[in-house]
Amino acid sequence: MTAPRVAVTGASGFCGSAVARAAATAGADVICLGRRPGPVGEHRFWDATRAAPDLTGVDVVLHLAAAVGDPPPGQSAVFHAVNVDGTARLLTAAGDRPLVWVSSASVYTPGAGPLREDQPLGGLTAYGKTKAAGEELAREAGAVILRPRAVYGDGDPHLLPRLRRAVRGGRVLLPGPDVQLSLTAVENLADACLAAAGLPVEEPTGEGPTGAQLTDEKPTSARSTSAGSTSARPAGGWPAGGWPAGAYNIADAAPYSRDAVVAAVCGVPVRHVPIPAARAVAAVGTAVSRLTRRSPALSRYALEQLTVPVVLDITRARAQDWVPQRTFADYLAGRSGSIR
Repeated sequence: MTAPRVAVTGASGFCGSAVARAAATAGADVICLGRRPGPVGEHRFWDATRAAPDLTGVDVVLHLAAAVGDPPPGQSAVFHAVNVDGTARLLTAAGDRPLVWVSSASVYTPGAGPLREDQPLGGLTAYGKTKAAGEELAREAGAVILRPRAVYGDGDPHLLPRLRRAVRGGRVLLPGPDVQLSLTAVENLADACLAAAGLPVEEPTGEGPTGAQLTDEKPTSARSTSAGSTSARPAGGWPAGGWPAGAYNIADAAPYSRDAVVAAVCGVPVRHVPIPAARAVAAVGTAVSRLTRRSPALSRYALEQLTVPVVLDITRARAQDWVPQRTFADYLAGRSGSIR
């Protein structure tokens, strides 16, 4: 049986590297597309802002390359070049190959209650707006679209490191009040990418790390995919079919208290500041960053992640037999003694 050749774009990044490793563990022949090599497999150089990728011999495409966060001062066009134009180049090269396009919950306009996939799109930041535009192209091409929110885990270069740097005087100041937030463990996202593409997902051992619970819900059943587990691969080869085309929210099993997460990560109490004051600080920081060419301590992207109560309804992904296995407590337990 021939293993599938799986192309992972953005495989040198935080999410892409986790997906590339998961695909390799599942037995796939991994091709990492990007400007830098990924953690496993073959590397093919691809600059999403300039040309179409080389997909020669590729069976399945997992697209995670993206410009994330806030645009560098004076470089907003980079986000469009990567997240929109880069998507168009990739879709042209992919043709009719199965494609999983990793989007973001930042594409949503704010709304009350758990957000379903039919929530209007728009985005509040340059990142969210360009991801929404790129997603429309992917939808027209018949891709499976995954919308995680605030992906975390070892190697996270964005949200959690910024939170740790925000500790001042033995406390963390956050725009109040506390809100409920969906978060996505990078392992859960990697599992969803493989499952959506019809690739096998490793069965949980039931011996994962434990830790202080920040949510009341834990996974209640073993994960599975349409392609089966690594111990029961389909006789006809991979991929054996994936999820139907369309959008799927991807998040941990239950939302979290923002304040509880931040206090656990930073190891200090949380104190609230008025949201208007935080917005003013972010605006000043952005203005200063244009002069200094340095990223602001509090950006519009970070402010959105911390203040907008985004809770995702993951019913549609669960209907495909996907079960999020990891929790934030698992992450904390794995980092015990190293959180600073």
